[in-house]
Amino acid sequence: MKPPLALILDFGSQYTQLIARRVRELGVYSEIVPGTTPVATIAAKRPRALILSGSPASGYRAEAPLPDPAIYDLGRPVLGICYGFQATAQLLGGRVAKAERAEYGHATFVQDGRSPLFAGVPRRFRAWMSHGDEVQSLPDGWVKVAHTTNCAFAAARHARLPFHLIQFHPEVAHSPYGKKVLHNFLFRIAGLEGGWSMKGFMRQAISDIRSQVGPRGHVLCGLSGGVDSTVVATLCHRAIGRRLRCVLVDHGLLREGEAEQVAFELGAKRGLEVTVVDARARFLDRLDGVADPEQKRKIIGNEFIAVFEEEAKKLGPIEFLAQGTLYPDVIESASAGFRAQVIKTHHNVGGLPERMQLKLVEPLRWLFKDEVRALGRELGLPQHLIGRHPFPGPGLAVRMLGAVNRNDLDVLRRADAIFIEELRRAKWYDRTWQAFAVLLPVHTVGVKGDERSYERVIALRAVDSADGMTADWTRLPPSLLGRVASRIANEVRGVNRVVFDCTSKPPATIEWE
Repeated sequence: MKPPLALILDFGSQYTQLIARRVRELGVYSEIVPGTTPVATIAAKRPRALILSGSPASGYRAEAPLPDPAIYDLGRPVLGICYGFQATAQLLGGRVAKAERAEYGHATFVQDGRSPLFAGVPRRFRAWMSHGDEVQSLPDGWVKVAHTTNCAFAAARHARLPFHLIQFHPEVAHSPYGKKVLHNFLFRIAGLEGGWSMKGFMRQAISDIRSQVGPRGHVLCGLSGGVDSTVVATLCHRAIGRRLRCVLVDHGLLREGEAEQVAFELGAKRGLEVTVVDARARFLDRLDGVADPEQKRKIIGNEFIAVFEEEAKKLGPIEFLAQGTLYPDVIESASAGFRAQVIKTHHNVGGLPERMQLKLVEPLRWLFKDEVRALGRELGLPQHLIGRHPFPGPGLAVRMLGAVNRNDLDVLRRADAIFIEELRRAKWYDRTWQAFAVLLPVHTVGVKGDERSYERVIALRAVDSADGMTADWTRLPPSLLGRVASRIANEVRGVNRVVFDCTSKPPATIEWE
């Protein structure tokens, strides 16, 4: 029997799956459907609560996606978030228009009235905003609950019905009281029960892998040594045992010493069947001189699949390819979500060739990074494996702005290694979510040995995040940054300047390409 359901109507927000994840974190089962799903389909799912997501659309435009107005007659509690607020207000008789002053990032949320949605929450708190439109008048029967400096209606509720609307995003990590607000909606207002857990997800994922692969199917797992592929490999091994073969493709874009370290950690120490393929020449030949980041990703994605298919024939018979695709990969590639906007194509989603001989096994496709770490703990993986910083599948190719070439890869690889060494030495590695170096396609004037130099620039990036959907830059100590900059400028030939990126996501992404 399915557990009680909180149904999320997706209007294309980059954060929709994050809402679902937050709901699951609270122990409530959730599913996502397109925001325009007919009410009959919604009713058939028998949801106990409805949550309307954000959207890049403007509700007052003719082409805007809108919910079936009959959902408000179902009698189910409703929570409208950002666009979900605006669409609800407009459909029920309010007025929505372009905001005089948009709000992106943190804003101070101030309550004007009482609402069960904010029980146990301070009257004033910081909340994460991301909107260029606003509700300018509420429908009849609605009560204003809160405002911000730029937004007169930051929250509202229906006077009689369990309908609640908020302009901020409670699902992101940078809304500190967001989880409490969602808790209040699910348990106080909708009366749901908990019970969904990562342990339950693990059991279901193992069952799903066995069902998909069958009793005789064999799986090749694309292994990078990162958290995602390590968890996928362990999960598949738990499901099908020796019918799993792991392949680590050394494409020449890995970090310093990474191929050897991964083969030792997962092969020699943990007993997985690991084959290391030296594909450096073929990848770098294909990438030589390529500067466009989308083209880099597609080349890498196609070449990965070609290598995997070749190895599958050698190791065969193998019919399936397992990989560590996560939901941020999917939504940033605009593969999921109603009219989701493309942020960047990921090599393992939009970068895959249209025709593949192997069938995909992607058990983490609907999880976020912190959920994957939690799953790793359920699988018994040690902290030093599940605590590794994220590393993109295209590797250093997307941390090298401009054309890919072997010499610049060596420069970037060494600069990145110095940064990570110093973070570990200062015990900051585990205190930041992700850190890395980027090689910029510019030269600057410097002085080395009393002589003029004209060399490259390295940018350092360190961010704090829970899930990769939003992030804030890590406040590393100036003394640490100074040591890193000094070592890179002195030890890495061809670099004379080091800068630090202090931009949050949004407006930036975590990776530079």
